[in-house]
Amino acid sequence: MTNIGLLSDTHGYIDERIISHLEDCDEIWHAGDIGDIELAQKLESLKPLKAVYGNIDGTKLRMSFPEDLVFECEKLKVFITHIGGYPGNYPSKLKNKIQELKPDLFICGHSHILKVMPDKINKLLHMNPGAAGKHGFHKIRTLLKFSVNGKKIENVRVVELGQRGEIENV
Repeated sequence: MTNIGLLSDTHGYIDERIISHLEDCDEIWHAGDIGDIELAQKLESLKPLKAVYGNIDGTKLRMSFPEDLVFECEKLKVFITHIGGYPGNYPSKLKNKIQELKPDLFICGHSHILKVMPDKINKLLHMNPGAAGKHGFHKIRTLLKFSVNGKKIENVRVVELGQRGEIENV
């Protein structure tokens, strides 16, 4: 079993709440808009990191991470990109790629809207962890945690990190 911490849209912000929730994870996955290379390095220092760059990410992040990432975790085929839409509303280029790749799990970010939903047409689970950062229109900062057990996704949990505008007490 592999325990995953899934983030998106940190926009250069990481706090102790995020870090504490990642401690019991085996891997960290980030669905783009990381924000800066230092944040990526901080995550890499905690656990193995799989990430894609997002539309706000600059040259250093684009040189360090791909736009799309396809890999296997245990027996689960995973496809991560930043701008992905959702089942029934994928951009046409992405819709074709999903049909070609046939992932079991499709992950994206960008919208700042947390979603975990089946895509019955493509026979996959769609996940968007919402936004863990402080920038954007979301009200609550979120991340997802789950376990991969062979080809199964288990123990999916939403972690609320507090109000978007809240300042961490130091």
